[in-house]
Amino acid sequence: MRTQRGNLAVSPASLSLALAMTWAGAKGATAVEMANVLHFSADQAQVLDGASRQLSAWHDRRQTAYTLRASNRLFGEQSYPFAPSFIRKTGEAFSAPLEPTDFVGAAEASRARINAWVAKETNDRIKDIIPRGGVDGQTLLVLVNAIYFRGTWASSFSERGTRAAPFFATPQRPKDVPTMHQEASFRYAAVDGLRVLEIPYIGEDLAMTFVLPDAKDGLDTLEQRLTSDKLSSWIAAAWHGRVRVWIPRFEIDASEPLALSKHLIGLGMKLAFDPMQADFTGMSSPPGLGGRLFIDNVFHKVFVKVDEKGTEAAAASAVGIRAISASTAPPSEFRADHPFLFFLRDLRSGMILFMGRVANPAGA
Repeated sequence: MRTQRGNLAVSPASLSLALAMTWAGAKGATAVEMANVLHFSADQAQVLDGASRQLSAWHDRRQTAYTLRASNRLFGEQSYPFAPSFIRKTGEAFSAPLEPTDFVGAAEASRARINAWVAKETNDRIKDIIPRGGVDGQTLLVLVNAIYFRGTWASSFSERGTRAAPFFATPQRPKDVPTMHQEASFRYAAVDGLRVLEIPYIGEDLAMTFVLPDAKDGLDTLEQRLTSDKLSSWIAAAWHGRVRVWIPRFEIDASEPLALSKHLIGLGMKLAFDPMQADFTGMSSPPGLGGRLFIDNVFHKVFVKVDEKGTEAAAASAVGIRAISASTAPPSEFRADHPFLFFLRDLRSGMILFMGRVANPAGA
């Protein structure tokens, strides 16, 4: 995905939840391969219990300091016999009911129904998660996750402080964009050729971490270096101090969903997409029906808006299954006037809810 140019956002949390629901129906080598790619090191019962506890923790804070909700649902072909144990597991762990759906007789109406559910769960921020042709009469199951977040900065930016300032989308051609400014106490680090800034939201459970390369043309190199361990070490180096901050307002709203099947196969999740080798007998193993279940498509779409008050973000993931057949020192500075990365993190669990790249806050 790194090769895709321009602004980009994904939700690791949404993808992980949607694929974890799918993994709950996988067996054998397919389950092992999916667990390796998804970094599930515990057994299935422990992973599902962890997902259930994480969802409960998010829901406990709903309508308090911030809005954060994650919704899951299974849209299953009404004529197909899904295993009761699979329906029970996904219902208990993910609060994901099975909604009988007529893919065979009304695929396009079923697509509209799924898209309408996602739009509702994301305050209309994610529309058309499944593109035209994304399901058809051969589709048996679509596992969907939707996440919506709205939070206010613990230290908000004043709109009076927002001014047009140059942003170097390329080092040679800066363009003026609305840039927010404030000076306050934040966790900050200058390390390893980059700068890290963490701005918490009211409630202090969640924060947005910005990672800015020192070089104005350093984003490609930064993305090549980026790993989970590297990110953790950069965040760990941050300390509280006075920081002068300049960050452009930005909004990322992709017109089309990302199709992630090829990317997941490239990461090593091959068997799940192979009609002849996939083992999803945990979902269903009906005698005489023929047809091995396999993942046909994985669609993902994200919306992120950052302004003076805070952040609004939404994401949805759909997995389609079918069958064959404070300091006295001078303040530090964080001036995001060139491409940077952002990570909206749950500070309690460490889970990354949203992450992305701002290559050009003016769009493109």
